[in-house]
Amino acid sequence: MLAAAVDGLLESGLSGLSDGDVVEMMRELERSLRRAEAVSHRLVVESVERSIPSSLGCNSPRKLLIDVLRISGADASARVTAARELGVWHTLAGDPMAPVFPETAAAQRDGDIGTDHARAIARVMRKIPHAVGNEAVADAEAVLARLARTGTPEDVEQAGHRLLAYLNPDGNLGDDRDRKRRRGISIGRQDTELMSRISGELDPVARAMLDPILAKWARPGMNNPDDPGSPTGDGEDPALDRDMLAAAAARDTRTAAQRNHDAFSALFRALLESGVLGRHRGLPATVIVTMTLEQLEEAVGGLATTATGGLLPIADALALAEDAHPVLALFDHAGRPLHLGRRRRLASADQRLALIAADGGCTRPGCAAPPSLCAVHHVTDWHKGGRTDVDGLALVCDACHAQVNDSATGWATRSAPAHSTHAGRTEWIPPPHIDRTRTPRINHRHHPGELIERARRSRSAPVTHSPPAGAADHAAPGWAGRAAGPPRGADSGGGE
Repeated sequence: MLAAAVDGLLESGLSGLSDGDVVEMMRELERSLRRAEAVSHRLVVESVERSIPSSLGCNSPRKLLIDVLRISGADASARVTAARELGVWHTLAGDPMAPVFPETAAAQRDGDIGTDHARAIARVMRKIPHAVGNEAVADAEAVLARLARTGTPEDVEQAGHRLLAYLNPDGNLGDDRDRKRRRGISIGRQDTELMSRISGELDPVARAMLDPILAKWARPGMNNPDDPGSPTGDGEDPALDRDMLAAAAARDTRTAAQRNHDAFSALFRALLESGVLGRHRGLPATVIVTMTLEQLEEAVGGLATTATGGLLPIADALALAEDAHPVLALFDHAGRPLHLGRRRRLASADQRLALIAADGGCTRPGCAAPPSLCAVHHVTDWHKGGRTDVDGLALVCDACHAQVNDSATGWATRSAPAHSTHAGRTEWIPPPHIDRTRTPRINHRHHPGELIERARRSRSAPVTHSPPAGAADHAAPGWAGRAAGPPRGADSGGGE
């Protein structure tokens, strides 16, 4: 039946399909191929439980797949591993056993995730230390599977790093002696083209200080030596011509690595011309670090989060804070900042600090952009009556901000209603070609703790309806600081 269906698709013409039909056919074909992978797992399980490999003279299921399907050894090993983790095996009495990763297996059977998603989840799960309890492991797998249903494999990998840090903040990080031993930057000799190779490793403090510098000096359009119209210096300079920067960014074809290189070159030049080397031995650090009150009181163990999306050991974060200006942001039980509203069009520095602590990064579902790459977005447009109060603002990176508009393909934003689980958080409403139901979604990527709690609640109290991964919950009361409203379009000028 499957072969006949494929024959029919191969012989069918596509020219008569509308654009929407082409997109829908791509989506449904991908879903069917993903579900077919689940059938492949069943066949591997069946062959092993029947001892087919040994009966055919093969010393392993992997060898059977290589001989019968003529696939590579690496592919065969990956398929056997996937069947072991996602397949339904049986006891000697014939009773079915749950898959090792049950939520991942269910997502693949539904066609919501593919092989790469499943492998990304498995890679993260294998890194969880044995000391973590079984319930926490199960919750982590459920969280990753839920994220995978609407994200990419790369999204799962990045979310997995944050999840591992949340589950085991003190594990596998090494100690100060290890970091001091590994730190170093090597500059090679000039080659025949007079280029010098740089390699090495930065410790957490050096990385935390470098990220905000690159976020300003290496942004697209800035410090481009091949573009005479490219602005130089700091990309956040108030005197900078924003139109000139936008035009230069549109012409900028450099890679991220090339922009980083040019930023270093511009920084070196500015440093030498400033004369600062005659008065100081280093650059001052401007690092925004978020930590809990418990971490601050204990002063040891765990990880703090930087505004650039990095992770920093608490001891190092406190060492950085010795010469810093501390800012205390108070939160209610729902995790939203209070009493920082400003009635003006552009967000204040206090509001931006509060949003960094509250949102943790771009609020668009699936986006991992840190606060340093985000602007302040009016959830309800400024020109549509939106307020510049902290409960009406959200962090959004430039790429995601461009997708918020009133067109047929644009996203919309609103504040979650007061009766929802994540009341007050920014909901994103996808366009119809992504989700025909236009179900509002919340970005959990920067809040791994709430994902764990959500998974635990779902395990202890099963529900009859499960919204798509990232979708907003509307089942429990919560903070009602933001007024719910209809979906809004793009904020044409409210960002910073």
